[in-house]
Amino acid sequence: MDDRDKQISKKAAELIRLSSDTIIVSMRFMDVALGRLKPEEKAGLFGTATDGEHFFYDSGFVLRRYLDDVNVVTRMLLHSLLHCVFNHSFNYDKMEEEVWDLACDIAVENIIMELEVPSFMLHDDSDRKQLLRGISMEVRALTAEKIYKYFLVNPLSKSDRLKFEGLFAQDRHIYWRKLENYEISEQAWKKISERIKTDLGTFSKASGHSESLIKNLVDTTKKKYDYKRLLEQFTVMGEELKVNDEEFDYIYYTYGLEHYGNMPLIEPLEFKDEKRVRDFAIVIDTSASCMGAVVRSFLKKTYDILKSTESFSSKINVHIIQCDNEVRSDTKITSDSDFDDFIAHAKLSGYGGTDFRPAFDYVDELIDDGEYENFKGLIYFTDGYGIYPGKAPEYDTMFVFVKRDELKPEVPWWGIRVELQEDAILNEHTTG
Repeated sequence: MDDRDKQISKKAAELIRLSSDTIIVSMRFMDVALGRLKPEEKAGLFGTATDGEHFFYDSGFVLRRYLDDVNVVTRMLLHSLLHCVFNHSFNYDKMEEEVWDLACDIAVENIIMELEVPSFMLHDDSDRKQLLRGISMEVRALTAEKIYKYFLVNPLSKSDRLKFEGLFAQDRHIYWRKLENYEISEQAWKKISERIKTDLGTFSKASGHSESLIKNLVDTTKKKYDYKRLLEQFTVMGEELKVNDEEFDYIYYTYGLEHYGNMPLIEPLEFKDEKRVRDFAIVIDTSASCMGAVVRSFLKKTYDILKSTESFSSKINVHIIQCDNEVRSDTKITSDSDFDDFIAHAKLSGYGGTDFRPAFDYVDELIDDGEYENFKGLIYFTDGYGIYPGKAPEYDTMFVFVKRDELKPEVPWWGIRVELQEDAILNEHTTG
């Protein structure tokens, strides 16, 4: 490296340090996040980039951009930092990369402009705001996920996409791939995001606070539900005819067969108690807010998850109950063919208001009449708005909601609350 290159490298490193200080002055709650992202020079990068551990930069590129706008280095660092805070690089392989890249860039650039911190602003931000107006009229909260879904439904033309990319892409996403330390890095950034969300409560708007920043943090830190794991709460104890390998010693058993003819020394224990999915109910809220395609996808998803588990019993007794403000129908499922027939031919009926009480009363009657051998729980698929029972049932209840807006219906203390995105149900991906 000659003297000129050394000077360029030194000047770029100094600009990065000053940019980091500038961010901390206006956004003190970002101190831990900035400490996590280590600056590292990378010649030939022709830009900046992050892998969740480092902020890579090309020194020559940094200096050239700085000459165009003195705030741009700070903007690039903050841009990459927010990608990490909002976990944008994780699950990258599950997205349409070109669309996800742009959605993430738009989300963080919108937040930075909304902060209205002078040292973060660029001379061409008015052009960015102009392009954002059209999107913000259609997308309620400008998070990466919502912008991504919007572009999937409303794809940009090639010329418009290039226009957006030219204004919003402040870094390169070439390291957004699954690395060896992927899980560790993701968990670390989630903890940082949680801390930032907590710390934000002590800072005012003048200190680096925006509505979009909060919405993105809420979206990033919201609890994700493992729907498959939650369904395991609906397993019951049942006797299955099989060898109990945990209590049976094959060494003594085969020794007896070898040395004493056909006389084993220890007989196998043929019966073993196992948790088995057997008796439960699925109630479908058939009020006007629950649509047929989503209901059928949810039922298929739930049934497929149960069937895929080792605890699924060969003998099942599942009732699929349709209810709005009264019970409309009850279909008993005892086999795969019963379920397939229901999915193929059943019609949803009701479309009135939602009252949860009739379904619970009906299930209680089934239990009292001996319809269930060992009833464990009820899964209620609903929008969540209706009249709940006044007292807790004697069995587990899971309320599964379709999340379509920012509203969160309350549930009784005894109910297990699960939120699934509508597109996640239709695409058979579980989220919460």
